[in-house]
Amino acid sequence: MSATADLTALESWFAAAGPVAVACSGGVDSLLLATVAHRVEPTTRIVHTVTAAVPADATARVRARAGEAGWRLELVRSSEFDDERYLSNPTDRCYHCKTHLYDAIDGLVAAGAVRGATVVSGANLDDLGEYRPGLVAAEEHDVRHPYVELGITKARLRAVARLLGSDDAELPASPCLASRLYTGTRVTEERLRAVEAGEAVIRSAGMPVVRCRIRGDEALVEVPSDDRHRIDDELLAAVAEAMRAAEPTLRSITLDDAAYRPGRAFVGATTAPIPVTLGRSRG
Repeated sequence: MSATADLTALESWFAAAGPVAVACSGGVDSLLLATVAHRVEPTTRIVHTVTAAVPADATARVRARAGEAGWRLELVRSSEFDDERYLSNPTDRCYHCKTHLYDAIDGLVAAGAVRGATVVSGANLDDLGEYRPGLVAAEEHDVRHPYVELGITKARLRAVARLLGSDDAELPASPCLASRLYTGTRVTEERLRAVEAGEAVIRSAGMPVVRCRIRGDEALVEVPSDDRHRIDDELLAAVAEAMRAAEPTLRSITLDDAAYRPGRAFVGATTAPIPVTLGRSRG
């Protein structure tokens, strides 16, 4: 299907959905969803959560787009850092994180800021082939996924973003900072700040795709195979300095033996995809 057809389908979806609140993380998926929802209904509320697990540049991006386009932006603070089930970083950490996110958005709906709105997310069709326990939390909160319902993949939504001339169309994937911590490594604000600081150093050297993973007291830098030769001792020392400034207990900071691979920090007994019930709405 063409990008024009996908855009038309998305606009029709929002026109039929009624009031919505778009959960916008700051990635290309949710930014495009917010853009299309706003095109259809300018009073649409765009909701972004501000926590230590959300990269500062993602929050800045959402704020900037909201200012440029006149979005009705709502900032919330979800409470996952008060939940030991999240902090202990189990295999279903994402479920607990998303539960707190959707609880916070539901609070806005109940308070009247977005009364009666259906919460929508930027999950796309490709996500259904992965282990994403956050989708269970979404289903429990009657969250809908327009891309999934319309059969739109990541590549296709990027094509729609290009069609709209969006600066975000080529943004590399950047899940929450907690995804950089190996399963079982406790989530702390210090570790998340260390991850963010280390990745910023690598990106400033011209490598947009990077993960600074933490496993216990060691940090492992992952970049694509074509960039591995660029991580020399001097750059790695700068990464170590930045990371240890945020988390002094890190014992070692090295280049991973293998090239970047999405989801490497997830270590679980199962990686079965999460089934999603489509077309649900608030009742």
